[in-house]
Amino acid sequence: MKLNRKDILKALETISVAGEGKNMVESGVVQNVMTFGDEVVVDLVLQNPALHIKKRAEVDVMKVIHEKVYAKAKVKVNVKVQAPEKKPEIKGKSIPGIQNVIAVASGKGGVGKSTVTANLAVTLSKMGFKVGILDADIYGPSAPIMFDVEAERPLSVQVDGKSKMKPVENYGVKILSIGFFTKPNQAVVWRGPMAAKALNQMIFDAAWGELDFLLVDLPPGTGDIHLSIMQSLPVTGAVIVSTPQNVALADAKKGVAMFQQESINVPVLGIVENMAYFTPEELPDNKYYIFGKEGARNLSEDLNVPFLGEIPLVQSLRESGDIGRPAALQTATPLETAFENITRNMVQETVNRNKNLPPTEAIKITTMAGCSAVNKK
Repeated sequence: MKLNRKDILKALETISVAGEGKNMVESGVVQNVMTFGDEVVVDLVLQNPALHIKKRAEVDVMKVIHEKVYAKAKVKVNVKVQAPEKKPEIKGKSIPGIQNVIAVASGKGGVGKSTVTANLAVTLSKMGFKVGILDADIYGPSAPIMFDVEAERPLSVQVDGKSKMKPVENYGVKILSIGFFTKPNQAVVWRGPMAAKALNQMIFDAAWGELDFLLVDLPPGTGDIHLSIMQSLPVTGAVIVSTPQNVALADAKKGVAMFQQESINVPVLGIVENMAYFTPEELPDNKYYIFGKEGARNLSEDLNVPFLGEIPLVQSLRESGDIGRPAALQTATPLETAFENITRNMVQETVNRNKNLPPTEAIKITTMAGCSAVNKK
């Protein structure tokens, strides 16, 4: 017997896939029907990958053809699953009142990332901007020391009927750090999820108010905390801090690469070279390139990333951090000039970024095959 394609399609219109209201033909599940004498091949495309749904569809197709078209038909059903792309749940969100979130990062520890963050914040404040620091270095918080607020604790305030943490403030900079909630000798031994939860509380349960810039002092490297921050917040841009030496530059390159991944896509505003050279107080015109010369500047050219400026290796920079009075507070010094130049460049790059690029989105973090995968929201 020669089967008729129209008869088969008419029969398939009487059945539907479980969970769908329309029949197989109307819903587009039936992609193709081919007949060869008493043989028929039916191609189906399902959106549900469940095995029992596929088996049920195969059985229903064979049964209706045998019952309504030809009982002895040789039926072959090909099933393809094409699940629709799911829109990931958006967990990250902007904070009302905060205009720009700048991540300050480094590929490795010991390059002065926190020192740069503190002095950028102070310089921004001196320029008239409203600025805050989120000390996201969970395992080595240093902002409380650098701003001489170790003994302070964030107060609870009511905002729109909700209890919020009021950041500690000094030198015109609002600060929140895990260091406010731990004892000086207490080590923070937390797994990633617990650290991420603490960060989320400092981000979203805080009364930051109106800020032009929120600087996020990230831990060294490229790890879980970095992803948690970018999952929680749409980061405007990133600043990478490095020293000129090759071992630091290799790690700085990884830091830039992390932000530039297609799945993350946070604009890198530029690279800062710390400890660029040493000038002894007794020889103010001499420069000694202890860690190498212009390494970070050359790296920025190689990566086509802006070079924001260099900071000399000066004893007073270390001392000012230790006593809780950032060096940028001093006036008419080489350090003040250096930080002013870097800050102006960063602000200009932020303006360019906001003018030429769309807002950064938060990212979605999933786990696939035991590996961490990052997707845009």
